[in-house]
Formats: sequence, structure tokens, C-alpha cells
Amino acid sequence: MNNIAGSLSQAFSLILHLDQELLSIILLSLRVSGSALVVSIAIGLPLAAFMAFGKFPLKGIFVNILNTFMGLPPVVVGLLVYLFLSRSGPFGFLALLYTPSAMIIAQTILALPIVASLTHSAIVSVDPIIRQAAKTLGATPLQISLTVIREARYGIMSGIMAAFGRVMAEVGAILIVGGNIAGYTRVMTTTIALETDKGNFELALALGLILLAISLAINVALNVFRKKGTAEA
Repeated sequence: MNNIAGSLSQAFSLILHLDQELLSIILLSLRVSGSALVVSIAIGLPLAAFMAFGKFPLKGIFVNILNTFMGLPPVVVGLLVYLFLSRSGPFGFLALLYTPSAMIIAQTILALPIVASLTHSAIVSVDPIIRQAAKTLGATPLQISLTVIREARYGIMSGIMAAFGRVMAEVGAILIVGGNIAGYTRVMTTTIALETDKGNFELALALGLILLAISLAINVALNVFRKKGTAEA
């Protein structure tokens, strides 16, 4: 019990004194996950809008595939990205393996289906009366689409926050493609796993507390967006 208390005390000390190693790991984690989220939003939102407003063959199958990809196993994603970026892979010439860029690619693949699928669900859940009213008022197809998307904004934000939570807590894929290199590709989750194996619980606990705080903030934001969406419905 004393060991746990001592480790917690040192963990809080690392946080309060803004330990440089701790800060660098946190900043790298936020940079990698934030970049992956931005790319996922840039691709996922237009894709979701196209799936929601477009009419094309096998649309239902594509939606089901997108929903299925929300549960992609991170280690499988990491393995596939590794194979594509390895020296013998088709993109090996880019020399991206064991770099933050490879980690961003892996996390983007994990986050993209979540952003696209939940955004699609939010858009198709908007009351059809809103679309009809906009059409009656003479709105163009683009204006109608933007009106519907605006009504679905809280559901879209919930999807984005859910995707951010997924990538921030992910360890398997980035461990495979990043290599957990100190000062270069070592992020919060991989550091926690490594330091726990080494018995260095102080740093692991400090990062765990930060990760819990981020998870709490994400959950609070999710609840806020959901409540606002329910209140406007």
C-alpha cells in the first residue's frame, strides 16, 4: 500500500512540476491523434454527406461496410499499415515506417469509419420536414444539404469526439508502426505499457492520470453535445 501511495505521490509531482519528458510525450500524443482526427474529418464528413444525400447502387451495402469498419481491431490495422510501409511493401520507398507519420496513418484508418458512420447517422436522423421546408422556400440542393448538416451538428460533433477518444486510447496499431522510439514515436499509451513492464510506475501513473483526464473531458463534451441535440430535436 505504501508503494502505491509513494508512486501516486511521485506521479502527481511529475505533473505539477511539468516534467519535460512527460510534457513531450503528451504533446506528441496530442499531435499524432489530433492530426489523424483532422484528416479523418476532412475525408469523413464529405463521405458521410455523399452517403446521406447521394443516390447510387448498393448504397445500403456501403453503409453497412462503413458501420462494420467502426470495430476494426487496432492490431490488424497496425499490421496492414506495417506491411504497406515496410521496405518490401508498395510504399516502402517513402520510408515512413517507425515515424509519427505512420502512426497518423494508422490512427486515421481507425478514426475515419467512426467519423463517417456517426456523421451519416446524424444526418439521416434529421427530421425530413426540415429538408422539405428548405426545398419549399426555394433553396438549392447545396443549401438544403447545408441546412440538414447544420441541424445535425451536435450529432456530428459527438462522432468527432468519439473518434478522438478512440485514437487517444489506442495502443496496438501505433506500437506496431511507430516502434515506441523514445523521444520520437513514444506516446502516452505505449509509454504506459513500457514503463509498467519496467516497473517505473511513477511515469506510467502520471500519464495514466492525464489520459483519464482527457477521457473525462471527451465524455463530458459528448454528453453536452448529446443533450443539446436532444433539446433541439
